[in-house]
Amino acid sequence: MKNQLCFQMVGEGDPLILLHGFTGDASTMMPLGLSLSEKNTIYSIDLPGHGKTGVLEDDSLYGFEETIDLLRAFVIDAELNQVDLLGYSMGGRIALGFTIRYPELVRKLVLISSSAGLTTQSEREVRRRADGDLAHQILEEGIEVFVDSWMQQPLFVSQKRLDPSIIEKQRQQRLKNSPEGLAASLQGVGTGSQPSLWNHLESITAETLLVVGEDDSKFRRLAMKMASGIQKSVIAVIDDAGHATHLENLSDTTEVVHSFLGSSK
Repeated sequence: MKNQLCFQMVGEGDPLILLHGFTGDASTMMPLGLSLSEKNTIYSIDLPGHGKTGVLEDDSLYGFEETIDLLRAFVIDAELNQVDLLGYSMGGRIALGFTIRYPELVRKLVLISSSAGLTTQSEREVRRRADGDLAHQILEEGIEVFVDSWMQQPLFVSQKRLDPSIIEKQRQQRLKNSPEGLAASLQGVGTGSQPSLWNHLESITAETLLVVGEDDSKFRRLAMKMASGIQKSVIAVIDDAGHATHLENLSDTTEVVHSFLGSSK
């Protein structure tokens, strides 16, 4: 498969790939990337439907497995034998799926506020319908209405303590995404479309760091459940942070990730 993913690159050292969350893009992970760039070559990727990767010509490539294969094509095209992989939220789900499917390509795995998916088919079907409705809303009501609604989710309430300029910068970044791209991404790799990965966690051999915010109780519980299935895993709880730990407490997130990646190989 040909590489179709755009990216930003900075730094020198061992390769570290960063995957953003839904409605984000490569730029949203670069503050963390820059803080880790002294010892790593950072590849911050625009996932399908987002950023400069944008709308794909082939709609079938938005699927979960297809997105994982696009990421593999990127790794192969960049001639990276093995990488460290860090994903946030949606990007974390993709990173987890990639590690399970291509374990030989991943040295260490970092998941920020991530999940292994929904456990039952019925749960996935309910979520898939909800994701489809949301995708329709994006296309019908437009990107601005959707973004303003998206940013008001309870999941992001802890971000209200951030400087308003930071929130507005996030909003402007989200507005640059294509409505068609976001809708396709939501239907392709949304939680409803993702296969459950819970039964595959024991197959992960890469050392894994699960990063969660102190104020994100849902994903703290998910991290504990995932850690019980991943052989070589540790959990880092970031103080004064909710879902987006790298945005809400960059310094502490950087510290735990830097320490984890720099430990014995």
